[in-house]
Amino acid sequence: MQAIVDELAINYLIKGKGKLILLLHGWGDSHKTFSYLIDRLCLDYQVLALDLPGFGGSQAPLGVWNLDDYAKLLHHFLAKLNLEKVYLVIGHSNGGALAIRAISLQELKPAKLVLIAASGIRDTNKKKRQITKAIAKTGKVATFFMPSQTKQRLRQKLYGTIGSDMLVAPHLVETFKATVKQDVQQDAAKITIPVLLIFADQDPAIPLTDGQRYHQLIKHSNLEIITSNNHFIHHDQAEKVEKLIMEFLQ
Repeated sequence: MQAIVDELAINYLIKGKGKLILLLHGWGDSHKTFSYLIDRLCLDYQVLALDLPGFGGSQAPLGVWNLDDYAKLLHHFLAKLNLEKVYLVIGHSNGGALAIRAISLQELKPAKLVLIAASGIRDTNKKKRQITKAIAKTGKVATFFMPSQTKQRLRQKLYGTIGSDMLVAPHLVETFKATVKQDVQQDAAKITIPVLLIFADQDPAIPLTDGQRYHQLIKHSNLEIITSNNHFIHHDQAEKVEKLIMEFLQ
């Protein structure tokens, strides 16, 4: 389905009945990343998953956006669908950082929050900042946080297997740079609702130390560590992630 929000065509999926769960995907991903969770959560809840502007089937923003712009879009999107009462938000990677920022800005007001390998801690890891700069210089900034299958599919579709990953989403390169400059630690410290943190112990993109830092910052949080070297733990450890979320909802 699609809805026109802030003059952008937004692609989304909604399934089930009951309390509303909103799912926010990471950079370069789409709502399909949550297919496993959607099929299970919709048995007991109403599940809403959208493609954020510029990804999946949603129209890209015309200008450079940061987390604040995406947060406003979420508020307007929910209002458009008359679904402003959100019970739970689940955010993966950049979707987690977005959820934190949106809650801080009161664009989202959920009762609970789940952060899966959430990004958003930008200023405490010098090495990570250097890696981000290196990625930008080599032209891979647009796809670094994408699922490997998505990267390969886009490469083949656009220009074969040779070329800069920057070509995958050139219209969003500046938006990516604006987004990764935003540190949401102060926003996280303001969160007072129950929060479930799910992080992999060997995540190559978001280190476990970020999850531990969020656990320190968020008063009512619980950190669950899953053995995995995959940033997309909701894929390779889908059953474990689902179980943790269902227990959190009870």
